[in-house]
Amino acid sequence: MDAACGGGETHGMIQKGCRPVHLRRIDPTQNMRRFYALAIQPTLFGGASVVRNWGRIGSNGQALMQTFDRADDADDALSRLERSKRRRGYRDAD
Repeated sequence: MDAACGGGETHGMIQKGCRPVHLRRIDPTQNMRRFYALAIQPTLFGGASVVRNWGRIGSNGQALMQTFDRADDADDALSRLERSKRRRGYRDAD
């Protein structure tokens, strides 16, 4: 379906094999060491939630959960967020 989930099989409403996205932005000249993580989790009511975690590397950071009625909407939101972060300089966290 999208780059974050690799087009895995669908299991119910949630895509099977969907892996979380872990991004980092490190710039020593600005003393910047940030992380950004995105994941999709199923809800008890058949929907899906996009879970975002971000902050300075080495800290717990902050978290935000956004819930959607349909898994497709959650996939779209995750893809949109991932593209936005990559445009801002975030890269895969090996």
